[in-house]
Amino acid sequence: MKKNIVLYILLVFLVVVNVFFLYNYIGKPGVEERKERQDPMSFIVDELNFNEQQLEAVQNLNKEHHESMMRNNSGIRKFKDALFDKLSDEKIDPKVVDSLARIIALKEMEFDKMAFYHFRDIQELCNPQQKEKFKSIMNDALKKGSNKRERPNKDGGERNGPPPPGGMGGDRQGPPPPPR
Repeated sequence: MKKNIVLYILLVFLVVVNVFFLYNYIGKPGVEERKERQDPMSFIVDELNFNEQQLEAVQNLNKEHHESMMRNNSGIRKFKDALFDKLSDEKIDPKVVDSLARIIALKEMEFDKMAFYHFRDIQELCNPQQKEKFKSIMNDALKKGSNKRERPNKDGGERNGPPPPGGMGGDRQGPPPPPR
């Protein structure tokens, strides 16, 4: 009997854990709302009340944009892999690292430019009222995005200005670090 008590306790524990996970995965209210919010383009289309012609044009723009972003993303991934493959090299050539980092930065810049022109093309499809609404949506999205990137300082407030001297990549001030 005592041997079975441990098994019963373990069984009850596993049932409770399974019920908890099933509730969080399936039964939690608001799961459908989160799934709907995952697609920003459907949100924009719904908010701007596009007509059929505008909807078709946006779908074509999205398809073209997605394909070009995927091509660019695979290029970035290839160069990042090449860069981080250098970690295990015995001797590292700083010029090669700088060159790969520069290529990655240029690809990232291209990524941002593609996104900019994609949204610009969508804005061109809008009538004047939709353009105002689109501008408001984009401003809100940019404000939310910039809040995620800001890092708090030691006091918990927002950081303003450049990083302090001696930070990563900056010119060091003061004595050099002790040898290891």
